[in-house]
Amino acid sequence: MLEPGNNDELPAIPGKRYFTIGEVSELCGVKPHVLRYWEQEFPQLKPVKRRGNRRYYQRRDVLLIRQIRSLLYEEGFTIGGARQRLTGDEAKEDLTQSAQIVRQLRAELEEVLKILRSK
Repeated sequence: MLEPGNNDELPAIPGKRYFTIGEVSELCGVKPHVLRYWEQEFPQLKPVKRRGNRRYYQRRDVLLIRQIRSLLYEEGFTIGGARQRLTGDEAKEDLTQSAQIVRQLRAELEEVLKILRSK
């Protein structure tokens, strides 16, 4: 799972509804071809596909990609091990994602508060 410390190296997730593959690539520190590969390997990762087969990821997809990245790159899981971990922890994952969203929102609100206080 993504711990708060691991999030420090990644940029904050903007408050948008949909993200392009390029934006997700930058937000998660993973190249676009890796994201397309992970779509084949992780059944939970299903971006919306629109005109011209363009992918649009939602916030939950970005959080899932960060979680996959953490499992593979930081915790040393194989693709199969990460897939099994994600499948076995779906209920726990929902709680973790919710907590992560709350932490992210809090950080963004604190940033807004700093900006407002400086004016």
